[in-house]
Amino acid sequence: MRERVGVYPGTFDPITNGHQDIIERAAHIVDRLIVAVAANAGKGPLFDLEERIALVREDIAAMRITTGATIECVGFDSLLIEFVKQSGANLIVRGLRAVSDFEYEFQMAAMNARLDPNIETVFLMAAEGSQFISSRFVKEISQLGGDVSSFVSPRVLARLKNPA
Repeated sequence: MRERVGVYPGTFDPITNGHQDIIERAAHIVDRLIVAVAANAGKGPLFDLEERIALVREDIAAMRITTGATIECVGFDSLLIEFVKQSGANLIVRGLRAVSDFEYEFQMAAMNARLDPNIETVFLMAAEGSQFISSRFVKEISQLGGDVSSFVSPRVLARLKNPA
């Protein structure tokens, strides 16, 4: 049987508890999960690519132990479908928070299926407690002095409080 390799792509600027939930759950449905951090300079990220990768790696380190799964994190700066193929993956994992996410994600999945019909996209619904969390809101609340400690790990919280 072929190894099931999944890619969970995102900007992860910063990684949130919602992202962590999707990573942990995705790790149970694939043999190997690649958390792919997009360079995505066009979005004007708060953290550079290397720091986002480091934060994700720190947050998923314990998950590797608790899930027993093979989880890795790498950065990429290419078309997602090309990255997925180069990684030897056959599955793209996407998280859905609300109905508003669905239309965009549906279109993206359809485009990716057209580019390579051998790569499937699966959607995992965000857990009830994290459906409202978004990196954009976390950054905005943090920059305005609000408390985001319930939305991110202590490591990410420390970085948000002391950006480089």
